[in-house]
Amino acid sequence: MAMRSHYCGLVTEALLGQSVTLCGWVNRRRDHGGVIFVDVRDREGYVQVVCDPDRADMFKVAEDLRNEFCIQVKGLVRARPEGTVNDNLKSGKIEVLCHELTVLNPSVTPPFQLDEDNLSETTRLTHRVLDLRRPYMQNNLMLRYRVAMEVRKFLDGHGFVDIETPMLTKSTPEGARDYLVPSRVHDGHFFALPQSPQLFKQLLMVAGFDRYYQITKCFRDEDLRADRQPEFTQIDIETSFMTEEDIREMFEGMIKTVFQNTLGVDLGEFPVMTYQEAAHRFGSDKPDLRVKLEFTELTDVMADVDFKVFSTPATTKGGRVVALRVPGGAEITRGEIDNYGE
Repeated sequence: MAMRSHYCGLVTEALLGQSVTLCGWVNRRRDHGGVIFVDVRDREGYVQVVCDPDRADMFKVAEDLRNEFCIQVKGLVRARPEGTVNDNLKSGKIEVLCHELTVLNPSVTPPFQLDEDNLSETTRLTHRVLDLRRPYMQNNLMLRYRVAMEVRKFLDGHGFVDIETPMLTKSTPEGARDYLVPSRVHDGHFFALPQSPQLFKQLLMVAGFDRYYQITKCFRDEDLRADRQPEFTQIDIETSFMTEEDIREMFEGMIKTVFQNTLGVDLGEFPVMTYQEAAHRFGSDKPDLRVKLEFTELTDVMADVDFKVFSTPATTKGGRVVALRVPGGAEITRGEIDNYGE
């Protein structure tokens, strides 16, 4: 007999009238004068379990349940009574009438409520296993998993192979400091952990593996910044015999596919502009299009002013004078003006 037949969060009205066996954690236990309601949780969500006193042995176990007990429930799926349907849950139209209840593992009182909003990071990391039980964290990890799977499916469909490359390697001159691993066999010598699989990718390209990818760990021994940490994962891709256009089109397709299939978000067509246009309009090769600051062309206006700094480039062949028109006008402080100067 299997330990469970379904995930708690996936028990829906499709199973009405059937017997199910569920395993999960007690999210909450509510005593309603003679009937005990238990919300049981697993990675797929919650289900409401009803314990009636007419099954004395089972009811006695239910009375001792507390938050985070790990339990097994055998029971019958039935419709919730009128007016008690919960539209926020997949299992919100049904409940499970408990026939048998087993405590697989009791729990001491948890140090915090799992649905508390203002948990400090120290509390969360001290009790990491409880932190990871929270639906918010479970969703994060499931989303990350789905993103990785979508990337793999997309690349597999376009002929890319995943090739594993060594973690213990020699130090190569790259951007940041390497993490070093001492070798017991070669005293006084060290391996480096790769900052990215760059060298190996180049070997593979030259060897004829013309489409390669890895979802791989990279290591950089550098100070923490908003987008940097000592180890991180990157989608590492190398390809041969493709033009710049081909590459852009393919990976635009990959990003769009991932967003569509994991979040249901349609990113639409990506805006494309040449380096020349970007430099001409924004003075930068990575303009942030959310910021509506574009150059205003002043070349003609400045051609006949007395101030040589402006008139000289305005009258030189190929020269131009542009300005940034900053919103805010008179209210701008001296400090802000200096920042815009930067």
